[in-house]
This record gives sequence, structure tokens and C-alpha cells, in this order.
Amino acid sequence: MQARLKRRYRKERMFKAVGLGGLMTGLLALAVMVISILSTGLSGFTESRLHIDVYMDPEIIGTIAGNTEKERLHSLMQINYSALVRNSLRQKFPDVKGRRNIFSLQKLVSKGSREDIKQRLLEDESIIGKTITMNLLASSTVDMYLKGQISRHVDQSERKISDKQLAWLDVLQAEGRIVKGFNWKFLTSGDSREPELAGIWGAAMGSFLTLLVTLVVAFPIGVASALYLEEFAPKNKWTDLIEININNLAAVPSIIFGLLGLAIFLNLFNMPRSAPLVGGLTLALMTLPTIIISSRAAIRAVPPSIRDAAIGMGASRIQTQFHHVLPLSMPGIMTGTIIGMAQALGETAPLLMIGMVAFIVDVPHGVLDAATALPVQIFLWADSPERGFMEKTSAAIIVLLLFLVLMNGLAIWMRHKFEKRW
Repeated sequence: MQARLKRRYRKERMFKAVGLGGLMTGLLALAVMVISILSTGLSGFTESRLHIDVYMDPEIIGTIAGNTEKERLHSLMQINYSALVRNSLRQKFPDVKGRRNIFSLQKLVSKGSREDIKQRLLEDESIIGKTITMNLLASSTVDMYLKGQISRHVDQSERKISDKQLAWLDVLQAEGRIVKGFNWKFLTSGDSREPELAGIWGAAMGSFLTLLVTLVVAFPIGVASALYLEEFAPKNKWTDLIEININNLAAVPSIIFGLLGLAIFLNLFNMPRSAPLVGGLTLALMTLPTIIISSRAAIRAVPPSIRDAAIGMGASRIQTQFHHVLPLSMPGIMTGTIIGMAQALGETAPLLMIGMVAFIVDVPHGVLDAATALPVQIFLWADSPERGFMEKTSAAIIVLLLFLVLMNGLAIWMRHKFEKRW
């Protein structure tokens, strides 16, 4: 007996050690992942700008015609802003000669700097003919160099920034003409081919509209289905078949729902491709089993005495469910719904199948506008050959993880705040 006890205790210690080892391995992998994302992505929330004196040449700008803002904007679109930036840089570095060197000098500044100049002209036309100091956005290559992601000690052929560009940057840095700040464009603008101009606002709005459609469709249908199956449906082979199918659908790979959305919503009903409406309907199909299962568990947790007391006071079955059972089970239902929505927020495969993988620059304003979602935006940036998108990818992952943590935290808070123990 003593030998058997020793073997039993030894196996128990081994089981605890294996469990603890697995837990520590998982925590270590999680820490490595988080540190890797933060070390790469935090720099995506900052930007570099060059302090440049820009001469608003009247010969290049001309006359801004129009009485309305729309007409003036159309007139401003005709201005050659690249020439303004190029001439201003040449005034700063008059020794730069040759077309290739001038082009390299101009590449220090982002193409998005023309939007800054256009905005200044729109706000004040009196600056035409004057020299004003502006903080022009640096190009992605310059930005990565200033953040230490490109080393100047490697051979010129192995980096995208030349020795001449480094010399010009040294001059600007010595004169204090390089400033860094928070990258508001990353949070307030849509996608772009230029890494320094790319933002997540368009993808975030696409995700919001998609989740809104998902919630509007999946929540009432899921709760009504759970209520019917738990309280009203007769117990026979048909309801057993429905319950088995619901449980099986919860384990179906998400890409299958994408194929279903492609076949039904796009091919059969001819809905607009890459629209939040189609994405929301597809994700609603995927989220329904989770909402139904969690809602049934919450409804089942309400004690039968509540139902008996309501019926005993003269309430009908419908009144009992909607006035007593459903309000008492709502915290559990909401918790399951939030978890299902958090799962839908992080899904990529179904959205890829319905065309939400397109390059979308404009921010969507409705469920029928072309849009992409935040996980799909991360997928697109991760697949981009431009090195500047690497930090954008990690920064977008940080934003997505924050949303997921907040949604799961909200579900935990609601469960502890409103949960009733019987």
C-alpha cells in the first residue's frame, strides 16, 4: 500500500509539473509575442517632420478662383505642389545639381506634404508670395532612418537611403529642423500606398459598420431562437436535430461561412461586394451559434421557481418569459453576445471570401459603401513589400488587441456586476 501511495503521489507531482510547465511555456510565448508587437508597433504611433521654409511662388500657385469652398478646392487641386517643395528644398541646398540628385532631395519629403500646403492655402490666401516655415511630413524611408530602423553603417546598396540623403539629413538635424510627434494620421486617415500616410480609420469604420450589422441581425434572432428552443419547443427528434446542428455550427471553420456568404449574398442575391452589409450578414451567420448556446445557458440558469411564481400570479407563458425570465437572464446573454462580437471583430477569413480585401482609400459612411475591416487591413499591410508597413502592421495589431481586451473586459465586468446567484 505504501508503494502504491508513493507511485500515486509521484504521478500527481509529475502531473502538476507538466501542467505548470505548459502554463509557463504559454505565458513565455505570450510575453514574446507581446514584446515583439510592442517593440515593432509603438514607433508606428510617431512620425517625423522636416522644418522647411516654403516659398509660395505666385507663378506656380497662380490665382485661386471660385467663390465657394468647393470651387476653391478644385482650383487648389490644379497647383503643382511638388514644384513648390522641390524649389524650397533647392533653396535650402543650393549646391544640389543634376536631375537625379534633385529627385533624391525631393524624396526626403512625403508626397502627403502637398495636403499640408493645400490646407494652409485654403485657410489663408495672403501667404502667396511669402516664405513660410512648415513642418512637412518626412518620407517613410527617412522616418525609419530617424527612428533607428535603418543603419547608416551598412553599405549604401543594402539600404534605401543614399549617402547624399544622409548628409542632407545631418544638416537638417544639426540645425534642429527635424521634429517628431504623435502620428495622428495613423488614427484619422484611410489606407494609402505610402506607408507614412496610411491610417486605420477607414478600416476601423468598416469594422464598426460590419459589427453593427452583425449585432442587429444576430442578437434578436439568436435570443429568440434560444428562448424558443429552451422554453417553447417540444422535445422531439426535430428539435434534437436542430440542437445538434447548432452545436456543430459553432465548431465549423470560419472560412466555410465566408463561402456561404459568397454563394448566397453575392452570387444569389447580387449584393454589393466588399460592403459592410454583406460582411455583417456573413459574420452574423458565424456568430449565431455562439449567441444561441450562451443564451440558452443563461435562460436555463433561471430557477424554475421564478416561472412557477409568475404563472401562479396569473401571468401567461409569454409574459413569464418576457417579463421575468428574459430580464433575469439578460446579463448572461449580453456576456455571450459580447464574446461572440469580439470573435467576429478578429475574423479575417470570411471577409476575404466576400471581397473585403480590396484596397480602399475612402472612409465608408454607410453599410453599402466599399470598405475593409481592421483584421483584413492588417493582413494587407503584412503582405506589403514596403518595409514601412511593418510598423504599421504591428501598430494596427496593438489597436485591435486593445479593442478585443476592452470587449472581453466589458463582458467580464457585466457578468460580475449583474450576475445573480440563486
